[in-house]
Amino acid sequence: MKALLPALNRLMPVMMVIFLVLASLQAAASLHLSLASLTHFMEWCAPAFPVLMGGSSLLVLAGMMFETRAERLARKGLRRRRGWMMDVLARLTNRTALEEMLAREQKETVIDAEELAASLRARVIGQDQVCEDIAAQLRRRMALQVRGKPVGIFLLAGPPGTGKTYLAKQMARQLDRPLLHFDMTQMSSPHAATQLFGSPKGYVGSDTFGKLTGGLKEKPDAVVLLDEIEKAHPDVFKKFLTAWNDGHVTEASTGQQISTVRAIFVLTSNIATEALSEIADRLADEPDRMRAESVEALRQAGFAPEVLNRLDRIFVFRALTGLDVARVAALEIEAMIESYGLRVETGGIDASLLFEVMRRQNKMGAAASARDLVRSIEDMMSDSLISARQQGAKMVRVISGENGVTAEIANDTEAQRARVLR
Repeated sequence: MKALLPALNRLMPVMMVIFLVLASLQAAASLHLSLASLTHFMEWCAPAFPVLMGGSSLLVLAGMMFETRAERLARKGLRRRRGWMMDVLARLTNRTALEEMLAREQKETVIDAEELAASLRARVIGQDQVCEDIAAQLRRRMALQVRGKPVGIFLLAGPPGTGKTYLAKQMARQLDRPLLHFDMTQMSSPHAATQLFGSPKGYVGSDTFGKLTGGLKEKPDAVVLLDEIEKAHPDVFKKFLTAWNDGHVTEASTGQQISTVRAIFVLTSNIATEALSEIADRLADEPDRMRAESVEALRQAGFAPEVLNRLDRIFVFRALTGLDVARVAALEIEAMIESYGLRVETGGIDASLLFEVMRRQNKMGAAASARDLVRSIEDMMSDSLISARQQGAKMVRVISGENGVTAEIANDTEAQRARVLR
């Protein structure tokens, strides 16, 4: 009997046609209809046949197009066939938005390297080559479907104040990923690993997850920023080796293995600054040689070889020079003034002040950063900023004079007029 079911299913359309013919003959016999009356009725309906045929053809085409599209979406898992009843998702939420989210989640992750590089270059001053290289690496690695380790393990090395930490933060923002930021200067003791990876059962803190393991459990696609990685204790390094090599990290309190294959690890380091700056200047046009010599310089400076072997790429930041110092200083001054609840007038930072920052940077060399110099400026002008805010000012200009650096209240109307004229 079971063998007959497929055959009966295939013959069902023929059986339906036979049933309709028999039903029509029976209806005609019951109504005492003759062949002449049927012919007369067909002739009377003849003018409507083209309209009915055209409408039927449009309905058939529309149905075929809908069926084709629905079948394609169903194969991708983006749509389920709906009946005449309203779907629960259409009744209780925004079904269209949910389907779009599902489509974005399921489609292959491919980023526009040029767009990402342009966004990073616009925000990170003086490191255009690094921005382009890291954007290309991210595009290549995020497109991989099968991998047993994190998306990327990148080391950003170079002088302080050149934008290493800022670049990592901008990466997270531009990629729309959460950021897990850890200051490794606080991980210099052998017991510091418990802060990141949790405490074993029976120890203090074993009832909560570590900051890293807990963060990756909730946000598996995070950008993990390990600032000044060379300051971390060797025991902390050993824990990270498993995360980078095997694609998971173990939470000590529960023994649970938490995946790291969707995370991006960014390490920053100020070690071997002079050697790396010299290599970057000498081999600016030979990136492969620059990376090889940078690895050797870091190894000679005491960087753990087992960590270097697991890095995907090393990006060398060059010291800021010339107008790049002025650009960073201007941005830092603007951020500092905004932290007081004020804004800077367009063109309101005295050029002589930025020139003085550039001169002091050149004198102090790699030991100083524009950020450090801006802190000294803040000490000089903080009182005038507080005074301007107390007077109800919204906009100020920064003036460098004989009495040092001060903030003067700017007229909002004049500033807006100046913007229009420019």
